[in-house]
Amino acid sequence: MSSKDPDASSAALEPWGTEGPVQAEVFTNLMGPPLLVHSTSWRRGKGGVLLTFLVVIGEDQGAHLASMRISRSDLARNSATEAATKISTNQVVEHALRHMAWLAQDDAAVKAALSPAWLATLAGYVPEPFRHLG
Repeated sequence: MSSKDPDASSAALEPWGTEGPVQAEVFTNLMGPPLLVHSTSWRRGKGGVLLTFLVVIGEDQGAHLASMRISRSDLARNSATEAATKISTNQVVEHALRHMAWLAQDDAAVKAALSPAWLATLAGYVPEPFRHLG
């Protein structure tokens, strides 16, 4: 979604309810078909559950949207029994990219959907939980 309209995804989901490939349908209606849609996390939010998706789009699909550089970030953490109290956008993206790096190695459909440029970018991410072991 455009960073200019952070509520666009929530508003767009309401007409479709919860059945079917909602996220792909939303993106198709807004920008054309995505190359890949994958759920990367969930957490409790105000009024319900907040789902996070990484959506890979074609190079020609996002040129008109605002963008920002994403840098590496530590994951948001708290204790073994409590969620992080503050989660930044960079931390959400870091988590999603680590997750995608693992899937690019482990899931043939994900690997096939990603371009060589995506695969090269993800090669720098060591999927959790192995990042701190090497």
